[in-house]
Amino acid sequence: MNTTHASATDSALHPFQAPASALRTVPAPVSVPAPCEVPEFAPLRVRGARFRPRTRRLPGALLVLAAAALALASAPDRPPGPDAPGPRPVAAAPAARAPAPVRLVSAPVRIADAEAVRLLRAGDRVDVVAAPAVSSSAGGGGSAVRVVARSARVAEVPRPGETRPDGGALIVLAVPRAVATELAGAGVTSQLAVTLC
Repeated sequence: MNTTHASATDSALHPFQAPASALRTVPAPVSVPAPCEVPEFAPLRVRGARFRPRTRRLPGALLVLAAAALALASAPDRPPGPDAPGPRPVAAAPAARAPAPVRLVSAPVRIADAEAVRLLRAGDRVDVVAAPAVSSSAGGGGSAVRVVARSARVAEVPRPGETRPDGGALIVLAVPRAVATELAGAGVTSQLAVTLC
């Protein structure tokens, strides 16, 4: 059987059927993959880059703080009025005045017992005792002994070998002015002795 005759016969039998050479193969539909979730991963770090905070507003904030500090410093300190809220200031108690230093003077004192004076050194503290002289009118009772100066500082003592005709010795005491007056008066009417403190 001739092939050409068969093709013509097929065309006559099927007028609307295209030849096999004219048919094109249609590709099969492509399957779309299902959506998937992005896995967690560590943050990316770029080498050589550093985090730089925004410092554009920092100078402005510093200027505001400086202006506020100057305003507080220049404001006058005014005491709160009677209607101001809060506790009222308490009046401070007057400070106790420190006692004025006592001014000392040098008082020369003649001590009857020269041997007792040899035991003294400059800087020692002594009590000066006045006893009535034997020849005075107050010497009969023998009970008028009194302390004229207490804890007086010895300023000077006689030099070694220095003697007095009456057997006494002269020392210099640093005492207040009122005590120096009492020592001068007691030295006229009484015999003076010293005791070490």
